[in-house]
Amino acid sequence: MPHPESQKPAFSVHLHGSGGGLRGWVVVDTLVDGLAMGGTRMTPGVTEEEVAGLARDMTQKFTLAGLRIGGAKAGIVADGSDREDTFRTFGRTVKPLLHGGIHLGIDMGVTPADRAVFFDEAGYDPRFRPGVPDMPIDWRTYYEPLIDCTGHGVGVAAVAALEASGRKGPARVVVQGFGAVGRAVATFLEERGHVVVGVADVQGTVSADRLPVADLIAVTDEFGRIDHSRLPQNVTVTGEPDAWLDVDADLLVLAAQKHALNAENAHRLRAGLVVEGGNICSTEEAREKIAASGSVLVPGVIANIGGAGSAALAVTRVVPFGLPAEARKAWVFDWVADRVRRNTRDLLEIAAARAGDPLPELLESRRKDLLR
Repeated sequence: MPHPESQKPAFSVHLHGSGGGLRGWVVVDTLVDGLAMGGTRMTPGVTEEEVAGLARDMTQKFTLAGLRIGGAKAGIVADGSDREDTFRTFGRTVKPLLHGGIHLGIDMGVTPADRAVFFDEAGYDPRFRPGVPDMPIDWRTYYEPLIDCTGHGVGVAAVAALEASGRKGPARVVVQGFGAVGRAVATFLEERGHVVVGVADVQGTVSADRLPVADLIAVTDEFGRIDHSRLPQNVTVTGEPDAWLDVDADLLVLAAQKHALNAENAHRLRAGLVVEGGNICSTEEAREKIAASGSVLVPGVIANIGGAGSAALAVTRVVPFGLPAEARKAWVFDWVADRVRRNTRDLLEIAAARAGDPLPELLESRRKDLLR
């Protein structure tokens, strides 16, 4: 079962490449019923420590969601090598892990096409696993319609936290990061009457009294880069680092790089509510400063479960695969929303009742639920 956070990972594997050059790691934080899962990240600066932290996050996500599967993560150091060769080497190298119950998916720097390559090279198909029913559909048919599930869950966390604060009217929202998650969250919140006043991408921060989300999405590429030459009129653009912190807002959604909020910039936070839409978006020091300032933070292990949760639901065969495609998608979205809403509300209740970080108490409560 998922373990106290003081324990070490179950195991860590250093990857050197089978039949090709490769540098990376697979960290399995926990095993539950012999299973663990998590994404594969490929960046130039990824480290074993980072992968271990992400694997621990996966353990916490699945514990909080009540899913019987452990947390894992893979990391590949991007070195400019041929992309297909890299993922074919990766597939050959991690083949024993994939077939042994360690499901590895996609994360930063890795696309569904990359996953298809390493699944193929490993001869791995998540539809089939000894001792459980076969999935009646292939992985892409199941998973790709759920692309906005993570953003949906982050939006649900934001709305639940706003409601818990007693807020009645529209909130002013800043979204830091405009990739798939950031775009989905912005759309979700705008559809529910909230006002997006700031959006940040890798080039800077775009702000206005009201940003038209659909218009921004129309000029944004698949990597979350906004074409600033095609922006609507009456918007302000600044390339200053972390300028998204200076936009007057009630809610800040972090949906980009790790440690976006840190000890050096947390004092500039203006929003009373922060929701992490990505993994490890804030440092421990930043969280302490946020709490001391009276602001509220909903961590990514609660809000950012849509992608991981929907994959784990399939791997553990919880999904009702007999439903038609649209009904199955709705079932997964509703399942994720229910878990996110419940965990957000319970976290904030604990935070209101006592001082200190409420997450350990909530995790312990969910561990006990899994043991019942």
